[in-house]
Amino acid sequence: MTDVGIVRVSELDWRAIGEELDRWGFAVTPPLLDAARCRELIDLFDVDDAFRSTIVMSRHAFGEGTYRYFADPLPTIVQQLRHEMYGPLAQIANGWAAQLGTVEFPDTLDGLVEMCAAAGQHRPTPLLLRYWAGGYNCLHQDVYGDVAFPLQVTIMLSAPGEDFTGGENVLVEQRPRAQSRPVAAGPGRGEAFIFPTRDRPVPGKVGPKRVVMRHGVSTVHTGERTTLGIIFHNAR
Repeated sequence: MTDVGIVRVSELDWRAIGEELDRWGFAVTPPLLDAARCRELIDLFDVDDAFRSTIVMSRHAFGEGTYRYFADPLPTIVQQLRHEMYGPLAQIANGWAAQLGTVEFPDTLDGLVEMCAAAGQHRPTPLLLRYWAGGYNCLHQDVYGDVAFPLQVTIMLSAPGEDFTGGENVLVEQRPRAQSRPVAAGPGRGEAFIFPTRDRPVPGKVGPKRVVMRHGVSTVHTGERTTLGIIFHNAR
């Protein structure tokens, strides 16, 4: 990646990220975007031509906030992050597939896009999400068709504690025959929060077992919170 932010994607410790995902169900990276790049993306939220669709969450009982799906072509920063993060994440995802006995994914994002197209999924899914005081996102999964890549990324663009308070990323792990396990994380500005799209393997008595994951955002108490969501599979 050329002059995008603070840490290059290739410089991340992907082995440690994979271990964190296996242990906790999520991982947080060092800052990938600096304050200036974060501000560029925050400002883009109000540029209507950049987006193909806008969802006001309260109209669908999704929560309180607004999110906007980027149109093709994606902004250069978003496209670079999507391409460069996919390869290392595909290795982790295919390790999970081997444990669960499911279909593996292509090594490149172009291969995944072709896989999506064959399933009738052509629309890009990266998005900007914005919450104001009182805003939140109900627990959900971002599955847009038969093809769903197992991992996705949220990059914090606002500065926690300065631009907003509250608004943590929330994961709930629905364990078989047991009560659900909640997890909360608060990435800093420019940091990436990596987490499962809908399930992941965890150790069981007779081998790996599948646990269902859902994610959301807790209530924002004050200010304005904007994030970049990078989903790798396209939508129908």
